[in-house]
Amino acid sequence: MSSTTEQLAMKRAQNVRLMIFDVDGVLTDGGLRYGAGGEAIKTFHVLDGHGIKLLQQFNVKAAIITARESDIVKRRATDLGIDLLHQGVHDKRAAFEQLISALSLDPAQCGYMGDDVIDLPVMTRVGFCASVPNAHPEVKTRAHLLTHAKGGHGAAREVCDFILRAQGNYEAALARYLA
Repeated sequence: MSSTTEQLAMKRAQNVRLMIFDVDGVLTDGGLRYGAGGEAIKTFHVLDGHGIKLLQQFNVKAAIITARESDIVKRRATDLGIDLLHQGVHDKRAAFEQLISALSLDPAQCGYMGDDVIDLPVMTRVGFCASVPNAHPEVKTRAHLLTHAKGGHGAAREVCDFILRAQGNYEAALARYLA
């Protein structure tokens, strides 16, 4: 990413008050594994979870909008203190509009991280959007920030750290660990 592109992304990330994440391909590697009983098994990265918790400590709400429905996603959201969970959503734009209306936020105050074309209706409306290197090409070209890590391998943490830096809170977020 060029320094100009990064500076523009930083400026956009300064305004984020709500960061919304897709699940498959963003918070997970996008692979679907099925257990013997037919249940979907997803793997989440602990770095991503801690990054989301850090964002929340600095007054950036976190939300999930995902097309699939899964008890494990509900469990992960609960573990992370995310109460803005929208599963089984095929019209992500409508879910986004409901969220910002309920929270009285402007789209410019929102961020979104997605990896496939189903995410574009939200990504093209928010003030800041991010994606992963293994995302669909149409998504990658529209992202303000493209992570180095792939989905499910710390990519969401990169985005959380980026927002914390943009808002001047990164050092404060680390301070308790360096004391």
